[in-house]
Amino acid sequence: MSNYWNSETLVLGCGNILFGDDGFGPEVVEYFQKNYKIPPQVYVMNVGSSVRKILFTIVLSDKRPKKIIIVDAVDAGRSPGEIFELDISDIPEKKIDDFSMHQLPTSNLLRELKNMCGVDVRIISIQVKNIPEEVSPGLSKIITDSIPAACEMILNTIK
Repeated sequence: MSNYWNSETLVLGCGNILFGDDGFGPEVVEYFQKNYKIPPQVYVMNVGSSVRKILFTIVLSDKRPKKIIIVDAVDAGRSPGEIFELDISDIPEKKIDDFSMHQLPTSNLLRELKNMCGVDVRIISIQVKNIPEEVSPGLSKIITDSIPAACEMILNTIK
């Protein structure tokens, strides 16, 4: 098993598992790790709400992956459970919570990795059904049912 410093592709599951559907990214990478054969050049990691620290470290590093796939839940005004690739420029400005990937400087780090460092940055997203205001772990059923399809999208993206 490789580590993320030596990997060509990083798959980072983002989100806070304590806030309903925001925990989609971590749940997807867990399912992916348990149910798929991960190629040796790919590193899959649950980064929870710590994606900024990892991206900042990668930006400052001389060695970077060729591709980073971010898996995260967003509220983009689509149908709940809809999985789609989100362009960096389309990241919603509205924060889901204070630990969100959707706020600065994370979106700036993603832009810098793509535009200045030449990293192929992809964001695989799902339209949330519910992000509670208070701690309430667990995905809604429609989001849980979408996990295998998100994993297939990841698999197609890493090829």
